Amino acid sequence: MTDKNMPTIINSTEGTNKMVEKYLQEIDDEEDSADEEETTVNTSAQSLGLRAQKKLLGKISSKSVAKIFIDETSSRVLDNLHKLTRAYSDSKKEADKLLKSIIKTIVKLGILYKNDLFNEYESKCIDEFHNRFHSLAKAVVTFYEVDFTYDRVFLARMCKECQDLVHKIISTHLSQKSHIRIDYIFNTLSNLQFIDYVFNSNSTLNRAIVKDIVQDMNRLMDSGLL
Repeated sequence: MTDKNMPTIINSTEGTNKMVEKYLQEIDDEEDSADEEETTVNTSAQSLGLRAQKKLLGKISSKSVAKIFIDETSSRVLDNLHKLTRAYSDSKKEADKLLKSIIKTIVKLGILYKNDLFNEYESKCIDEFHNRFHSLAKAVVTFYEVDFTYDRVFLARMCKECQDLVHKIISTHLSQKSHIRIDYIFNTLSNLQFIDYVFNSNSTLNRAIVKDIVQDMNRLMDSGLL
């Protein structure tokens, strides 16, 4: 359902830009309330991504927003991350929370990006984030494929650098809840005990999951998406 106060098409005008940012901030409150009421039996990156898009599209009717999606390969990476976090925390609720937080952040950043709402400084931060995240992905691949290269401190440091950049990117656009969500994501992923758990060479199950993640990361890097 389209909000009667929203325009049919989002254009990059000052008034509309402020409206988009206002709605993105307000959606944080509405999503948190809805998430508390939802009980989803089958949680997957793709289904959660579609749900997040529907919530946002219910507020903002726009062709550009409709193009935001989580591709199949990225969905598999997120689903495998969900498996690892669920096994590590022994909590489906915590794993679901991390997955939802990642997807909400991706969708919100996508909306801002598609509507050209980032200034020159923020755009430079986006480029820097892409470079840092690409290096992080390459490190994950290397640490899995090459023996005796594993360095948990390096991974944690790269996560921290990505975390700081995302805060800079959204600083003038999204609410404090989005900043809290970003801290939750990266603090979870940069936890040294979690990183050790993921790269535990004695765990056959973890190695199999990480292998799938690495294969998909290679596909994303080869296609220029990561």
